[in-house]
Amino acid sequence: MCTLYHKDILINWVPTLPSSRKKKMRGGGLWQLGQSITRRLAQADKKAAARRCFASEADLKKTVLYDFHVAHGGKMVPFAGWSMPIQYKDSIMDSTLNCRENGSLFDVSHMCGLSLKGKDCIPFLEKLVVADVAGLAPGTGCLTVFTNEKGGAIDDSVITKVTDDHIYLVVNAGCRDKDLAHIEEHMKAFTSKGGVVAWHIHDERSLLALQGPLAAPVLQHLTKEDLSKIYFSDFRIIDINGAPCYLTRTGYTGEDGFEISVPSEHAVDLAKAILDKSEGKVRLTGLGARDSLRLEAGLCLYGNDMEQHITPVEAGLTWAIGKRRRAEGGFLGTEVILKQIKDGPSIRRVGLLSAGPPARGHSEIQDENGTSIGEVTSGGFSPCLKKNIAMGYVKSGLHKAGTNVKIVVRGKTYNGSVTKMPFVPTKYYKP
Repeated sequence: MCTLYHKDILINWVPTLPSSRKKKMRGGGLWQLGQSITRRLAQADKKAAARRCFASEADLKKTVLYDFHVAHGGKMVPFAGWSMPIQYKDSIMDSTLNCRENGSLFDVSHMCGLSLKGKDCIPFLEKLVVADVAGLAPGTGCLTVFTNEKGGAIDDSVITKVTDDHIYLVVNAGCRDKDLAHIEEHMKAFTSKGGVVAWHIHDERSLLALQGPLAAPVLQHLTKEDLSKIYFSDFRIIDINGAPCYLTRTGYTGEDGFEISVPSEHAVDLAKAILDKSEGKVRLTGLGARDSLRLEAGLCLYGNDMEQHITPVEAGLTWAIGKRRRAEGGFLGTEVILKQIKDGPSIRRVGLLSAGPPARGHSEIQDENGTSIGEVTSGGFSPCLKKNIAMGYVKSGLHKAGTNVKIVVRGKTYNGSVTKMPFVPTKYYKP
């Protein structure tokens, strides 16, 4: 899933380096990477972060893998009301590179999986999202956006048509309460008029993300299903390591991989089996590397790169609006979004390369004359490219690749340029 993409909160984490390396790395890539990720995840909701600074460990929710993380050296931090691993014994730099070269296993059980069922579940969902859900073949899915009446993004999600009367989707942890309230409100109105749809929130399940070039070879050891016949965005309900799992070939890294919804009582055994079958090449990986991976892949982080005042068109997600939906509309904010598709939006999300220190969220973007044209929403040092990357929004007309810009970081101006995304080529498994 898009599961990629999140208004989650990280508080007061600073990467720990051996004392002998602190001075050496202070101005280098690893220190910059850690600082960038810390600020990027923390800024999504400063008020919520301030409240959680005073939360005790007992106030935080824990996934069933919590003790497993701690036993493997996971550094646990508050994240969207959960205690989650930011990294393990290796650095964020090393974890990022290992995912690209071998593989990573992430615990993303803080995210919210749910099913919509009933003969009218598809027309109901199409009132809330921009995707052509009806046009999906059973067992396939897509990225979509929940919109509000003004066309802004409430959240992004990967949805799957399991059957014509069963939709499975995963929403972001930081948006859970907001999303569920939004869905429930509209479901009550829909069913009061005779619509047939019900839902189930899968709190009895955990969610693991296995990503990287070894994902399929390793997972194949644990299932009889031929994974070579399951392509990007495909969905299956199959046995994995003896447990009934929901398997989606997707992820939040740009690599080939899977998200595995597993009954919680089997989650630890499945994690152990995956690591064992990889012979040490697939590593447990925390949210720090997950953020650098998604930025390299040009994927949005909800709360930074997408918000309730940003439309899918402005966010560069027009491709996620189905052709039929563009013709028929029928989703919240239709008028605004279809007008932007026709006339063009006033701002656009772009990729950026820059000199100097990495750009941070809210760093000002200027044209060559020093006129403000937008701001950075995510930025950091790329472990794979060994240079600064960022994304942000600029005025339309200044969004084309190769456009020279200036980026203001801590009061100083540095040269930059607009570039295409993803920064690192994606490796999705497609026919």
